[in-house]
Amino acid sequence: MPEQQTRLLAERYELIAPLGRGTMGTVWRARDRALGREVAVKEIRQDQGLTEDQRAELRERMVREGRLASRINHPSVAAIHDVLIQDDSPWIIMELIEARSLEQVIEEEGPLPPRLVAEIGVDLLGALRAAHSQGITHRDVKPGNVLITESGRVVLTDFGIAKAEGDSRLTKTGMVIGSPGYTAPERARGEYTGPESDIWSLGATLYFAVEGRPAYERATIAETLAALLSESADPPTQAGRLRPVLNGLLNKDYRQRLSAAKAETLMRMVADTPTSEMPALTAEALMAQEAALPDPFTDSGPRRPAGSQGRPSGPQEAYGAGAPPVPGPQPTRPAGARPSGPQGPSGPQEAARSPLGAP
Repeated sequence: MPEQQTRLLAERYELIAPLGRGTMGTVWRARDRALGREVAVKEIRQDQGLTEDQRAELRERMVREGRLASRINHPSVAAIHDVLIQDDSPWIIMELIEARSLEQVIEEEGPLPPRLVAEIGVDLLGALRAAHSQGITHRDVKPGNVLITESGRVVLTDFGIAKAEGDSRLTKTGMVIGSPGYTAPERARGEYTGPESDIWSLGATLYFAVEGRPAYERATIAETLAALLSESADPPTQAGRLRPVLNGLLNKDYRQRLSAAKAETLMRMVADTPTSEMPALTAEALMAQEAALPDPFTDSGPRRPAGSQGRPSGPQEAYGAGAPPVPGPQPTRPAGARPSGPQGPSGPQEAARSPLGAP
């Protein structure tokens, strides 16, 4: 039997084995012969039944994905090394991340503790804010697009349908845009897509992580979309002190939705509160803290409810300055979990990461 010929891209990237397949294509484990390291290579999916226009659209989306993701510099976004064209098809060369998706973690281990979900939320918010600062909206934030490594690194993946300011509008021929249960209501209606829509999708993702089920769990896609547009999310039962944050993120009116800055501050409060002290951190206290935060879009001072004469105690910075960590017992953590740690300017420091199953 003849030896199988090695598949080589650009006389440099040696494809080893597929890591996963999705609607957009296949991701391969590969070896970069020039630098002697392993990388991930994304190959476009081109079904035989697609028209030439659909193939061209897929190719354009793949190239755009690589270009957009390469503009985002954040530890919770996989680094893009190269985008190349071979045999009239685009290939994305990216950082290899050994991890399970958040969807897999929940399916295999069940719902995560609110403190851990809050930590994951802070990392994902950092990734989204880094993207938004570049004028990029992800448009497909969901548990399947969140990776969690054994060291605890959280990575937002798949910018395949992301959009940047100034991009020409791509058609939707033969394409499914987003995932029904994780698509913001305003986007499902075709009314608006902006950073606030990503924030809603993040809320739905964190809801799934802490509850173990989607916020809108219906029998069919049509029923899910109908519920998404006309009903409130099913009330969370396991979110604990994270519940008011989820409610704020899942507000159907994007103009009233909890901002990324305020959500980050509130989630840091949940993440930094020891389990033994959780009962003292009531939903009312969390929302009082949120009301006292500055609105970065309108003013630099706290926003107080009508009739309020005082300012609730707590963090006052709009951009992630939460209460300092309080020493206390750590909850049991599943794969990918890590304790709260010191925060750097671009996200949790790697030194704060904890290995799989660390106490």
